[in-house]
Amino acid sequence: MSEAASPSHRTAGTCVTVALGERSYDIRIGTGLLADPAVWHGLPSGGDALIVCNPVVGALYLQRLKLALAARHARVLSVELPDGEEHKQWQTLNQVFDALLDHGCDRQTTVYALGGGVVGDIAGFAAAAFMRGVSYVQVPTTLLAQVDSSVGGKTAINHPMGKNLIGAFHQPRRVVCDLEVLKTLPDRELRAGLAEVVKYGPIADWPFFEWIEEHATALLARDSGALAHAVRRSCEIKAAVVAMDERESDVRAILNFGHTFGHAIEAGLGFGQWLHGEAVSAGMVLGASLSVKLGVIDVTVAERLAALLKQLGLPIQAPALGAERYLQLMRLDKKAVGREIRFVVLTGKGEAALRGASDAIVRNVIEAHHGA
Repeated sequence: MSEAASPSHRTAGTCVTVALGERSYDIRIGTGLLADPAVWHGLPSGGDALIVCNPVVGALYLQRLKLALAARHARVLSVELPDGEEHKQWQTLNQVFDALLDHGCDRQTTVYALGGGVVGDIAGFAAAAFMRGVSYVQVPTTLLAQVDSSVGGKTAINHPMGKNLIGAFHQPRRVVCDLEVLKTLPDRELRAGLAEVVKYGPIADWPFFEWIEEHATALLARDSGALAHAVRRSCEIKAAVVAMDERESDVRAILNFGHTFGHAIEAGLGFGQWLHGEAVSAGMVLGASLSVKLGVIDVTVAERLAALLKQLGLPIQAPALGAERYLQLMRLDKKAVGREIRFVVLTGKGEAALRGASDAIVRNVIEAHHGA
């Protein structure tokens, strides 16, 4: 799963396939895709379309997507959800169901998720449940959603006790990553997305990690070639892992590197206080430190990871919630078995695995990386 190719040969309009048999689909990556009629060919048409977005994204891109879909669907409808991780809950999910039912939508309806990870997860979960499942298309507008949450069919809402604990696997019919929308992304959101880009290097492709180290400044400056390569390579890695293990029974768990700690940070602080990518960044530092403590990687790997995340303007210290609070929250993690917490640890450069660890070691790691 290595091969970190140079961005110089990447062109707009590239395609990555998630190979899942009859549920296979393409990830289209390029510039100006929202308005390109060819991007939508081959998707369900004729029935209604419901675009799910939030007010911020809606003001920027809703009309553009409506125009692109107008010739393909009987009606192009929309619903705007409140913005923010704190709204990823039952009440917001129900707004999508209300819109579908108020408009008399049926099983021929296609749901379009136009937004970041919150919109994508809610819209996908609604599509999975409405009339026992309708088609949906991911149109991610944040870097984090383009490289991670829009791909793989995980859909969910949060519970006050933990992140993404209520949901379903429901694969999209297509993912459309228009790189042009990243121009309007706030800097904080861009950095949060880069955390998920960085994740792929230590777990699956060390040359890609080294490429990110070399191109960190270009990525922060939104260099189009660097971003195109980062999105493409991230999607290639995730597509390969998902194709091997669609429902996360084994190898797909490595994609959660940093997430066991990160989800605890999000829940412990209150959803929305830290962005998901920020929590994952600190979580990866904790995960790498745990890997060192377990004796499966050299400390220099953890040091390089922390240095890169710091260079990208991401947090490398965990909030001081208290080790016992972390342990309490992490016992609710979906990878836990019999209340035993399991962590994704690095086992080499570009290699990772799922391992258990004693509470004593985990406490030591957390206490060593507490922020002020």
